[in-house]
Amino acid sequence: MTGPHTAMPNPRAGLIPIPRSAALVWVNLAVALIIAAIGFGVGFAQGLKAQNVILATVISIAVTLWLLNYVAVIFETHAANRETNAAPQAAEMRGLWRGNRALILSMGLLAVAYLVVTASVPDFRSITNLIALLVLEAILLFAFKVSGRFASGRSAVIGLIVLGALIVISSFTIPGFLTGPNVKAILLFAAFLGIACIGQTLVALMGGLDLSIPFVIGSANIGLLFVISLGVPSFVALLFVLVIGGVIGLINGLLTYRLQGQALILTLGTGFAVAGLTQILTSIGSAFGGNVFGTVPPWLQNLAAMNGTTFGLAFPPTILIWIVLAAIVIIGLRYSAYGRHIYALGGNRRSARLIGVSELKYWTLAYVISGVFAALTGSLLLGWSGGGFIGVGDPYLFTTLAAVVIGGTSLMGGYGGYGFTVIGVLVLQVLSSFLIGIGLKYEWQQFIFGLLILPMVALYGRAPHIRAQV
Repeated sequence: MTGPHTAMPNPRAGLIPIPRSAALVWVNLAVALIIAAIGFGVGFAQGLKAQNVILATVISIAVTLWLLNYVAVIFETHAANRETNAAPQAAEMRGLWRGNRALILSMGLLAVAYLVVTASVPDFRSITNLIALLVLEAILLFAFKVSGRFASGRSAVIGLIVLGALIVISSFTIPGFLTGPNVKAILLFAAFLGIACIGQTLVALMGGLDLSIPFVIGSANIGLLFVISLGVPSFVALLFVLVIGGVIGLINGLLTYRLQGQALILTLGTGFAVAGLTQILTSIGSAFGGNVFGTVPPWLQNLAAMNGTTFGLAFPPTILIWIVLAAIVIIGLRYSAYGRHIYALGGNRRSARLIGVSELKYWTLAYVISGVFAALTGSLLLGWSGGGFIGVGDPYLFTTLAAVVIGGTSLMGGYGGYGFTVIGVLVLQVLSSFLIGIGLKYEWQQFIFGLLILPMVALYGRAPHIRAQV
């Protein structure tokens, strides 16, 4: 039953929107054909393959027509509502913004990123990249609308759709994207990031942050090679570095537990102190602070080098290590008492304490695990690079947080998980590979990653925290 102030839904506003006006449909089709014709001509003018131009033209027609029809249906619906119910129009507009602000921000920021990069990078100005933008915009719209039908796991649905879209677009845009060596490289770098994100995810599930991760990675990288160069057996040296990483995590956990709400500043300060002290110790008697030279053990090189082998198969063991660790963490969070207590503390600390869960124990243990896996990441990166460098962990300051946020784990605690983080890691790595493939430098990648995080925070941050729903 509808009252005098009820908005009239448009039955045509489904997954395939069709305006009521036939004339408007023809106008939209004409506009789509004109845009596609321009792209068709530009594609051949650039000397692209005929198959790629034809495929891109068909996709551009479909995407442009769908977007135009969708916008037309929205305007028709609002026009009809305005005629029958003019009074609550302002409230409807506010409701439209509140219900779709994450989608609007996502599509708007993606368009801004495209315009800024196009204006600044001449090589980026191609019809292929324009079509890729249109396809990504359509897929974002589709992902947000479809994910709304899922009561739980919305972030995972959006992440998987975006990941699939990035893979498809990259395979058509970048020659050799899906070749064996490139896929292996993507998985290897995703493994480094994924291992570093294990601790960040656990800490975030409890409402904390660990910004010491990149500094521990860099310190472990040069510290391991330094200890090996002193004549310590490599396996013992690795164990020593992992223990030191755990000790650093213990310090972080105790400090941040005592000073709740200051985790960001405290862990950042600890990271700076650790990195500085490591450089002091490893540079004694050397003129190269922040760098350590030596011979990396062959077994460590095989673990992380691109030409490493696993049981005779041509892929680095680090990828398998990440898969095993991911399975253990996902299953552990879901089925173990430790996982249940982590979610309980992140959801409502007071209630968790009332049922006997030790906040100090689990909070500190999460930071210890973070320190150990950060040290492991730095050690594996030593096998990949073949030399120690304190700055090897710098990119992980941003990307570990980005992977957790994009995956959908709440930074307020209580919601998410490492499975979500795995999706975020893969999205970041495929996107990074795509941006490198189209010729963008590292600073442009950081710019686009930053814009990507903003709508994700808007999307996941608008939901009430779990403690408000209990």
